[in-house]
Amino acid sequence: MGEPEPRPGLRLGAQESMGISTLEPGQRPPTMPPGRHVSIKVQMLDDTEEVFEISQRAPGKILFDLVCIHLNLIEGDYFGMEFQDHRKMRVWLDLLKPIMKQIRRPRHTVLKFVVKFFPPDHTQLLDELTRYLFALQIKQDLATGKLICNDGSAALLVSHIVQSEIGDFDESQNRQHLLKNKYVPDQEALMDKINEFHRQHLGQTPAESDFQLLEIARRLEMYGIRLHPAKDREGTKINLAVAHTGILVFQGHTKINSFNWSKVRKLSFKRKRFLIKLRPDMNSTYQDTLEFLMASRDCCKVFWKICVEYHAFFRLFEEPKPKPKPVLFSRGSSFRFSGRTQKQVLDYVKDSEFRKIPFERKHSKIRSNASLSPQSIEHKSELPKQSASYTYGDKTDSPAESPRHIKETIVCMENVVGQQQQSPSSLKSCQEDRRLESTEHEVDGDVQGKTHLMKQQVELPSTGSLTNSPRLSEASVNSQGPQTTHRPILSPNLSPDGRQPSPLTSPLLNDAGCVRTDDEDEVRRKRFPTDKAYFIAKELLTTERTYLKDLEVITIFFQKAVAKDEAMPETLRNAIFTNTDPLYKFHTGFLKEVEQRLALWEGRSNAHIKGDYQRIGDVMLKNIQAIKQLTVNLQRNSEVLLELEKAIKASRKLEVMCRDFELQKVCYLPLNIFFLRPLHRLMHYKQILERLCKHYAPDHVDFRDSRAALAEISEIAAQLHGTMIKMENFQKLLELKKDLIGFDELVIPGREFIRLGCLSKLSGKGLQQRMFFLFSDVLLYTSRGMTATNQFKVHGQLPLFGMTIRENEDEWGVQHSFTLYGQRQTVVVTASSASEKSKWMEDIKMAIDLAEKCSGPTLELSAMSSPDNKSTEESIVDQESEDDLSASRTSLERQPPHRGNTTVHVCWHRNTSVSMVDFSIAVENQLSGNLLRKFKNSNGWQKLWVVFTNFSLFFYKTHQDDFPLASLPLLGYSVTIPSETENIHKDYVFKLHFKSHVYYFRSESEYTFERWMEVIRSATSSASRARILSHKDHHMYG
Repeated sequence: MGEPEPRPGLRLGAQESMGISTLEPGQRPPTMPPGRHVSIKVQMLDDTEEVFEISQRAPGKILFDLVCIHLNLIEGDYFGMEFQDHRKMRVWLDLLKPIMKQIRRPRHTVLKFVVKFFPPDHTQLLDELTRYLFALQIKQDLATGKLICNDGSAALLVSHIVQSEIGDFDESQNRQHLLKNKYVPDQEALMDKINEFHRQHLGQTPAESDFQLLEIARRLEMYGIRLHPAKDREGTKINLAVAHTGILVFQGHTKINSFNWSKVRKLSFKRKRFLIKLRPDMNSTYQDTLEFLMASRDCCKVFWKICVEYHAFFRLFEEPKPKPKPVLFSRGSSFRFSGRTQKQVLDYVKDSEFRKIPFERKHSKIRSNASLSPQSIEHKSELPKQSASYTYGDKTDSPAESPRHIKETIVCMENVVGQQQQSPSSLKSCQEDRRLESTEHEVDGDVQGKTHLMKQQVELPSTGSLTNSPRLSEASVNSQGPQTTHRPILSPNLSPDGRQPSPLTSPLLNDAGCVRTDDEDEVRRKRFPTDKAYFIAKELLTTERTYLKDLEVITIFFQKAVAKDEAMPETLRNAIFTNTDPLYKFHTGFLKEVEQRLALWEGRSNAHIKGDYQRIGDVMLKNIQAIKQLTVNLQRNSEVLLELEKAIKASRKLEVMCRDFELQKVCYLPLNIFFLRPLHRLMHYKQILERLCKHYAPDHVDFRDSRAALAEISEIAAQLHGTMIKMENFQKLLELKKDLIGFDELVIPGREFIRLGCLSKLSGKGLQQRMFFLFSDVLLYTSRGMTATNQFKVHGQLPLFGMTIRENEDEWGVQHSFTLYGQRQTVVVTASSASEKSKWMEDIKMAIDLAEKCSGPTLELSAMSSPDNKSTEESIVDQESEDDLSASRTSLERQPPHRGNTTVHVCWHRNTSVSMVDFSIAVENQLSGNLLRKFKNSNGWQKLWVVFTNFSLFFYKTHQDDFPLASLPLLGYSVTIPSETENIHKDYVFKLHFKSHVYYFRSESEYTFERWMEVIRSATSSASRARILSHKDHHMYG
């Protein structure tokens, strides 16, 4: 007798009665209660229907366990059973209640076995079958339109689905398969793009395709989101949703707000009102209780239940115990979460020993290998391999993720590790492509919560369990397909769906792709020069590469954007590009010369040529003399910036065009900064030559040329010094103007920016976090609005003329406090630390002295009205409008997109401040080059191209990439050397840490190590103003 034919969805070779259910180890399903049996239809994720006979008295858990046993599903707790009740609402089967009390007409009801809890990291799913079922859920969500994403992401997702179903690409087979099967609503338009991506998945198994599908899907904003229609207090139509992080608020399909579980004190509903009670927080601008109106009480209750279950599953250590029944009267709902929490599931699966059981994929023509149990993953490293390549992003020319996040979040590089055999394609993938993923970076550290907080949430996703997970190779998708013949790169500040992430996107890099061994390091050190002059010359090379890429932002990408749009006047267009194109052409040639010289220095090129090429001064002298001919272009560049700003003020269309360009991935800094880069570069040349001359002995062959080049560049820099100082201040005012609302006349002649940062302002409600902006004539205090723009609304203006400042900690009993006495208003503020207080008081006193030397308050400031239209008496009392604050908190109307990762937002989240002097020092201390990167919990080191600028580290895969993969703002971070207890047994390693976030970086030499430490310290710790000013005057242009 032949073997029975397996049913789809059932593991092959498994006995149905001996499967592993969601029960604790060693337990069998509970005995079926006596009574008449009924037939219940259950639709599986592969669209097959199964019929289960159960007792009428059986609770929902018995049916759920029978389904899990039927599938031999180990991690069944992530799933649930959904059905349509008598009110035509989709509800979840309650595992504690009898089924017949929930389903009135079992014969006409089909329950759907679907994913209920979507974890943040799919690598926590340790069984292949679980990942397969999640992949089927993604496939369903794509087809039904629940998983909204851009065309590029949709095409890439479908390509992995097709790869898992029919295998490697075959054009005729692919086209027929796509014509017969519809995976996305508008599939016909994406056929070419799907095929293009499918070609890249050669040799990828179904298990690997599932893993890649989940990797892409989990980074989409709508992943696992089920929208529940509601309205806010103002009657604006919104959608509520719940995720592992907390409650989310959407407008359409755009997330506009979120409430983390750690901030939520209580969830409740009253009739049609859904209520979120927040924990008290003096720094928060939210009301104590937020209220949303839903369609009916039943809608409210359904959403409340799933919120309770999500909170319990992801936040609790164990299943909550049932409440004792009241003796007389019951108050509120008795509903509670039933089942194991995620922590219990993870612990159970890791501790359990179960054999690998093959299963059949219904839609796949490829027979799957044995599933990977946790043991096999841990000990044998039988991990999926892949060689696909794709780029995330909504558009090629706009940011519509770090995942860009992103939040969030944000880069992860991985490789295939362990002793395993790899196909040539996957070996090439390991050598050439490295996987990076964006994760949102929590700006205040990882949320700690109460004792029930799970460790998996304390550690950011993708870092904890990846050592036991399938590895990824490089993957990227673009909405318009690959941009180059090589592989496009993942956007740093966008999620896969193109949304703006958390303002503080942090790169989370996991185990290194193609880990470099100690032997390889030793070989490399012996092969390359070790002279300090070589590493100084190499710094010239690496920073010149970055500088040329910055010029391309204007000469290539901005020029293309301008060409598409007729918003810019022809005269301005000609002025910009006729001025910058010669600079770009010159530096392109200069970079080639430097690259050739370094190749000769290293002995990599033209080894037969005899001569002394271990020097760089002659190359710099020749090119700096050529720069003299471009001095007019350098001066004109600042004038072009002024003309551009005038044109933007006069043309709304041009303003929108420039704003949209700033949101593109290539424009990783404010647009105006790129116009100042040629002036900044002169300063970098001067510093490099100063270090060379200091290193060389007077009789060195390169000393004379280096000294001559230093004299030439010092002359040019001194000539343009005044222009650069003025333009830096002008650029900073323009940047702050985009972050502020309620103060229109910010950019006026004579006004200078001095400092911005967080202070707590004492009012009738206590201490409230406010963002202060200090200028040479006025001090503004603001609060951050809760709109999509995240701009700061001005609540008060304090003219500096006639102001006095006094310390008064004893008077108010608040640490680090001081009082500002203005002519019409008195304000008490506190700083976060003694050093912050000292910086603010020093700068405010200096600004007051400057204002006193002037003739008096400026006409512009005197003519300004208060943003809230207060009278003088009301301003003195300083009672901020509650309605105004409430509007800023609760308004959910759509605003134009705004960059949420600016220095202002970083200071707000990190509760710190920066001054104009700090900005100037940061400009002076720009640096770029290759670094190896490591997590505190990972083993491998990962090579990245890193650029330090604007108080942030920007991470690239290679120096040839057009835009960064992620960024890490350094304000608030500390840089140290690892201690012995951290077991970092490598040379030239420095450590970055902020609260619970720790990153290790490893440089190639002592010189580069010292340089990285120097420049990062300049961003993470501010020196006294007097010392910096004296340093700047002496060193900047000497």
